Amino acid sequence: MTDPHVASHEQEVEGRPSTGLLSRINAVIARLGMYLSVTGLLVIVTIVFYQVFGRYVLNSSPTWTENLALVLILYVTLIGAAVGVRDAGHIGMDSLLVMLPDHVREKIEFVIHVLVAIFGVAMVYNGWILGASVGTVKIPNLGLPEVVRYVPLIASGVLIVSFSIEHIIALLRGEEVVPSWN
Repeated sequence: MTDPHVASHEQEVEGRPSTGLLSRINAVIARLGMYLSVTGLLVIVTIVFYQVFGRYVLNSSPTWTENLALVLILYVTLIGAAVGVRDAGHIGMDSLLVMLPDHVREKIEFVIHVLVAIFGVAMVYNGWILGASVGTVKIPNLGLPEVVRYVPLIASGVLIVSFSIEHIIALLRGEEVVPSWN
């Protein structure tokens, strides 16, 4: 049987779920990002299968498949990484943070989220600069502008900033961001 005092203390430490407008919007965006990443992964598998089939069965490998798969990998990984930031799936030192007193742990988590947000801003800025520098160049065999390779970097950076701000607000309110898959 669980001691009610211990159970209530565990709820205090964990915090209540964040229910603000930003959390509701970010939850929808993160879930959509997960669905898009999974769909993109399935499309990549289909494209690579088609390329292998063309090469070994038809003796005519399609020229566009490799470039399209590479572009899709950028979208899948960068959007998936942004969702990982919201759902606290990024690399962390949780085992060290758990051993710290609550007030110290919260300050360190705050700093971590600020640093992650700064990294997201750097992604947006550098993605914009790089994308602008290749705006007139076309991707071979696809005919798409090279800038499509930098769109996921910018989008992921924007999402990372938004998700980090959500975590910062939740920390300041004593709340917890509920992962998108819940």
